[in-house]
Amino acid sequence: MKRDVFHAIADPTRREILSMLSVNSLSVNSVAEKFKISRPAVSKHVKILKECGLLTIKKKGREHICEPKFDKLKEVSSWVEKYRAFWNEKLDDLERFLAEN
Repeated sequence: MKRDVFHAIADPTRREILSMLSVNSLSVNSVAEKFKISRPAVSKHVKILKECGLLTIKKKGREHICEPKFDKLKEVSSWVEKYRAFWNEKLDDLERFLAEN
Protein backbone atom coordinates (compact mmCIF):
# COMPACT_ATOMS: atom_id res chain seq x y z
CA MET A 1 0.00 0.00 0.00
CA LYS A 2 1.37 3.39 -0.99
CA ARG A 3 1.17 5.83 1.88
CA ASP A 4 1.67 9.56 2.00
CA VAL A 5 2.13 12.19 4.66
CA PHE A 6 -1.62 12.85 4.80
CA HIS A 7 -2.20 9.21 5.71
CA ALA A 8 0.37 9.52 8.47
CA ILE A 9 -1.13 12.57 10.14
CA ALA A 10 -4.71 11.31 9.81
CA ASP A 11 -4.32 9.20 12.94
CA PRO A 12 -4.19 10.85 16.40
CA THR A 13 -1.70 8.30 17.74
CA ARG A 14 0.71 9.04 14.92
CA ARG A 15 0.27 12.78 15.46
CA GLU A 16 1.10 12.26 19.15
CA ILE A 17 4.19 10.23 18.24
CA LEU A 18 5.35 13.08 15.97
CA SER A 19 4.69 15.56 18.76
CA MET A 20 6.81 13.50 21.15
CA LEU A 21 9.62 13.24 18.63
CA SER A 22 9.58 16.99 18.04
CA VAL A 23 11.04 17.33 21.54
CA ASN A 24 13.43 14.40 21.52
CA SER A 25 14.49 11.39 19.48
CA LEU A 26 13.21 8.29 21.28
CA SER A 27 13.53 4.54 21.09
CA VAL A 28 10.51 2.60 19.88
CA ASN A 29 10.21 1.16 23.41
CA SER A 30 10.19 4.66 24.93
CA VAL A 31 7.48 5.70 22.50
CA ALA A 32 5.44 2.60 23.33
CA GLU A 33 5.65 3.33 27.07
CA LYS A 34 3.71 6.55 26.56
CA PHE A 35 0.62 4.80 25.15
CA LYS A 36 -2.02 2.45 26.49
CA ILE A 37 -1.83 0.32 23.37
CA SER A 38 0.36 -2.70 22.68
CA ARG A 39 3.96 -2.36 21.59
CA PRO A 40 3.16 -4.09 18.26
CA ALA A 41 0.44 -1.48 17.65
CA VAL A 42 2.92 1.33 18.33
CA SER A 43 5.45 -0.38 16.06
CA LYS A 44 2.86 -0.41 13.29
CA HIS A 45 2.29 3.34 13.72
CA VAL A 46 6.05 3.94 13.68
CA LYS A 47 6.35 1.83 10.52
CA ILE A 48 3.69 3.94 8.79
CA LEU A 49 5.44 7.16 9.82
CA LYS A 50 8.69 5.75 8.43
CA GLU A 51 7.03 4.71 5.16
CA CYS A 52 5.61 8.22 4.82
CA GLY A 53 9.06 9.76 5.30
CA LEU A 54 8.28 11.47 8.60
CA LEU A 55 10.87 9.61 10.63
CA THR A 56 13.91 7.44 10.32
CA ILE A 57 14.94 4.54 12.50
CA LYS A 58 18.58 4.22 13.50
CA LYS A 59 19.87 1.18 15.29
CA LYS A 60 21.90 2.03 18.38
CA GLY A 61 23.01 -1.20 20.04
CA ARG A 62 19.79 -3.09 20.75
CA GLU A 63 17.61 -0.01 20.54
CA HIS A 64 15.83 1.33 17.49
CA ILE A 65 15.86 5.11 17.74
CA CYS A 66 13.14 7.14 16.03
CA GLU A 67 14.34 10.46 14.63
CA PRO A 68 11.90 12.95 13.12
CA LYS A 69 12.10 14.20 9.53
CA PHE A 70 9.61 17.03 9.48
CA ASP A 71 10.54 18.39 6.05
CA LYS A 72 7.79 16.17 4.56
CA LEU A 73 5.23 18.25 6.48
CA LYS A 74 5.88 21.07 4.00
CA GLU A 75 3.63 19.11 1.64
CA VAL A 76 0.77 19.43 4.13
CA SER A 77 1.52 23.08 4.78
CA SER A 78 1.42 23.88 1.05
CA TRP A 79 -1.89 22.07 0.65
CA VAL A 80 -3.43 23.87 3.64
CA GLU A 81 -2.13 27.25 2.45
CA LYS A 82 -3.82 26.80 -0.92
CA TYR A 83 -7.18 26.36 0.78
CA ARG A 84 -6.52 29.09 3.33
CA ALA A 85 -6.00 31.56 0.47
CA PHE A 86 -9.16 30.32 -1.26
CA TRP A 87 -11.33 30.71 1.84
CA ASN A 88 -9.81 34.07 2.78
CA GLU A 89 -10.73 35.37 -0.67
CA LYS A 90 -14.29 34.02 -0.35
CA LEU A 91 -14.73 35.53 3.10
CA ASP A 92 -13.37 38.87 1.89
CA ASP A 93 -15.91 38.76 -0.96
CA LEU A 94 -18.69 38.03 1.53
CA GLU A 95 -17.56 40.86 3.78
CA ARG A 96 -17.62 43.31 0.84
CA PHE A 97 -21.05 42.06 -0.23
CA LEU A 98 -22.47 42.49 3.27
CA ALA A 99 -20.95 45.95 3.61
CA GLU A 100 -22.58 47.03 0.34
CA ASN A 101 -26.04 45.75 1.27
